[in-house]
Amino acid sequence: MSLYLLFLVVAALTVLSPGPGVVMTLSNALRSGLRGAWGGILGVACGAGVVAALSATSLGLLLAGSALAFTVVKWMGALYLVYLGLRLWRAPPLHLGAGEVAEASFSRRFAAGLALQFTNPKAIFFFLSVFPQFIEPGRAYWPQFLLLVLSYSALVVLIHCGYALGAQGARRWLASERGGRLVNRSAALTFMGFGAALALARR
Repeated sequence: MSLYLLFLVVAALTVLSPGPGVVMTLSNALRSGLRGAWGGILGVACGAGVVAALSATSLGLLLAGSALAFTVVKWMGALYLVYLGLRLWRAPPLHLGAGEVAEASFSRRFAAGLALQFTNPKAIFFFLSVFPQFIEPGRAYWPQFLLLVLSYSALVVLIHCGYALGAQGARRWLASERGGRLVNRSAALTFMGFGAALALARR
């Protein structure tokens, strides 16, 4: 595809921009290290693939054309983000002492990352609006679609790993009870802010 490189730039900027997935990766990395964040990162990446696949089916077209379906999915996503924020707000302060890495369940992190993407209707409309601009009509649709989806998911993994490594570098700076509480509260407010913004969003 002649516009493939441009798609990579647009997708990279989209993934780089702060969002619920980035907040989850940073929080997981600070709490459990890069290994603990890995499950969530893969969940977010796979969730992007699921959302992209749904956007190419009748479900995606239904959400694009039905105000009621859009509203239902939008509120589901908003409530989930607020729920994540409340859980973080009530969680005990992180203890980020040197050499301390909390045990984390890969499957649980993966499921949380997957659900985070799956309940975000804006992701569906991102793929609905961006993909048509980068797929050439004269060529087979599915090979191009798969290339874009896999490229986007790969960018999610690479960029979120970068965020996780950056968070690891900040562990010493946050290695205090006050710092741990700051991480929890900041992430919680961010999640709840995204939830409120999503609830107020219009097409």
